[in-house]
Amino acid sequence: MTLVALVNPNTNEATTAMMAAIARRTLRPEDGYEVRGVTVAAGPPMLVDEELLRASAGHVLDAADRLLAGPDGDRVAAIVVSAFGDPGVEELRARTPVPVVGIAEAAMREAGADGRRFGIATTTPGLAAAIDARAARLGRPGRYTGIRLTPGDPLRLAASPEEMTERLAAAVDLCVREDGAEAVVIGGGPLGEAAEALRHRFPVVGPIPAAGREVLRLLA
Repeated sequence: MTLVALVNPNTNEATTAMMAAIARRTLRPEDGYEVRGVTVAAGPPMLVDEELLRASAGHVLDAADRLLAGPDGDRVAAIVVSAFGDPGVEELRARTPVPVVGIAEAAMREAGADGRRFGIATTTPGLAAAIDARAARLGRPGRYTGIRLTPGDPLRLAASPEEMTERLAAAVDLCVREDGAEAVVIGGGPLGEAAEALRHRFPVVGPIPAAGREVLRLLA
């Protein structure tokens, strides 16, 4: 089995399990892939602002170091960093020879393929500037139509999945109708199930499946 590690940069084990389950729909066991969820040892249960995002990079590196130094370290074929700010991705690439994929970069690359205009819908206003900057660093400013944010506290919304999904649906609709987006990225690993639900209603790109497809491409 080809082992792919999915590192959750927050400390919520349930979120890790959910994101790994979504990744397995792309990196399927029947195709020879094993997705292993890895939760960082320290940090908040959800990354909601830039200070927490910056701090999480060190936790991601520590988690990856522990995995690669462990008994299955030589089996790890790729690492997915499953937070939308891609914390620690560049640093991790400098430290390991295996492919490292950030879910934000994978989703933006896929959404902006073939010149498509794309927007981002998310629940975390405290990360909006960091997401804008990530799009600029990835060379997508000409295709990127901007962010639409859900109202309400992101932690409270995370505890109410149905409400979160509907608020994200409204944000996606604004991306399409008002901003001219041809695809909309759901901006967050913990929003993975909402992205799965919304892709049947809108031209949505889920960041975790996009990262899985990037892994398949890199390992082909």
